[in-house]
Amino acid sequence: MNVYLAGPMRSHPVDLNYPAFYAAAADLRAEGHFVYNPPEVIPFETDIRRAMTLDTAWICTYADAIALLPGWESSTGATAEHALAKAIGIEVILL
Repeated sequence: MNVYLAGPMRSHPVDLNYPAFYAAAADLRAEGHFVYNPPEVIPFETDIRRAMTLDTAWICTYADAIALLPGWESSTGATAEHALAKAIGIEVILL
């Protein structure tokens, strides 16, 4: 399954929650999934508008599911990605 990984980032100013993203991606890959992990794909310095354009395009084009990290509800980006996943009818996985 192609899984998009979403969660809070900007609320973690020191490490942007990268450790949680990388750990979740490793777990999902160990289960046999292809994982789109934004920290691995989008350069750190990319502005939010460009990052969301790339991320939502991937969700719409390739994702079979979206996996949500703990705390996703407090992230404006992750809540938008969750709403998109629901709107297009892909599976939502709560991690």
